[in-house]
Amino acid sequence: MIPRHIALVGSGALARAVAHSLAALAPSCSPGRSDVPVLVTLLARDGAAVDELARACRIRAGVSGTGVSFAAEPLTDEVEALGRLRPDVLVCCASDQSPYERLTAPSAWTSLVAEAGFGLTLPLQATLAVRLARAVARVSPATRFVNGAFPDLVNPLLAALDLPVLCGIGNVATLTACLRASLGLGAADRLAMLGHHVHLAAPADPDDEVLAWSDSGPVAGVTALLAADRALPRRELNDIAGHAAARLLLDLVTGAEIRTNLPGPMGLPGGYPVRISAETIALDLPAEVTPTAAVDWNLRVGRRDGVHLVDGRIEYPSATAVAIADHLPALADGWTPSALDQVTEELTALRGRLRQAPPVPAAARLA
Repeated sequence: MIPRHIALVGSGALARAVAHSLAALAPSCSPGRSDVPVLVTLLARDGAAVDELARACRIRAGVSGTGVSFAAEPLTDEVEALGRLRPDVLVCCASDQSPYERLTAPSAWTSLVAEAGFGLTLPLQATLAVRLARAVARVSPATRFVNGAFPDLVNPLLAALDLPVLCGIGNVATLTACLRASLGLGAADRLAMLGHHVHLAAPADPDDEVLAWSDSGPVAGVTALLAADRALPRRELNDIAGHAAARLLLDLVTGAEIRTNLPGPMGLPGGYPVRISAETIALDLPAEVTPTAAVDWNLRVGRRDGVHLVDGRIEYPSATAVAIADHLPALADGWTPSALDQVTEELTALRGRLRQAPPVPAAARLA
């Protein structure tokens, strides 16, 4: 039997979390079918890093007895690699801006991101995802592209550029795993959620909290139910995100029906309940919620990230625009997706300069 093929791009924390869980989880089987073999090819600019990761995953898979196999190779040309490999699913687990930089290398740059909002980094989050999506469209259109780099905002940007993207991983999917555990739900129990990247932390306004519905109706007390999970170290939440992503990827390549909550499905902003069946994806909202209302809700709560894409234009809330204007005044007025390459170049240059300066104390930023 020809193995189903997952190509995973990246060698950082998220990529490692996904790969480790792919080695530990057994592929789902459709009724009446035997085990489906799965091959995972790990790709990254650092070929040595993915070689080591693939070896570790092969050992893990052997211990787990999953039958998932692993290969690795350096990624030097996305078009050549995708045209040759033609995977069933391609997942991007890397970007040009680490979410951990504020912890590992604080600087004036990380201070600006803290002041303006994580959405400031949107172009840097999108760089690799855009290249991969372009390669899929050009040489492997049957490949389903799953993006793990800030999918709540990057996926709408991909859609605005008319590039393919099935959905994202992490964020609302991570919160779903946490809330299911807090509620004690079983695998067959339904949990539908509207949630955004911003909800990895509790909102200041209770009216902006995650919305959730179980089989018995709306879920009350979500903030209290998620409090202990949100207090976990971010790397623990990253591992949960990777585990949930691995389950999704295995289900995608083996054709299992999927009902879950995912960020950026079909290029929509934020996170939604979805149903994936027979290679189609659709929103799976509660009866009382319309698609328009769900999108509008995600756009509203997502403004806390400091960026939004509406009517084909990337714009910043006023506080974010003021923070950006001190450094890149033209950017503060917003930009269109067609200007992505230029904006990325300008933002990369600014980051390079600000990384040379020490972080700005919070009191000074607020003054």
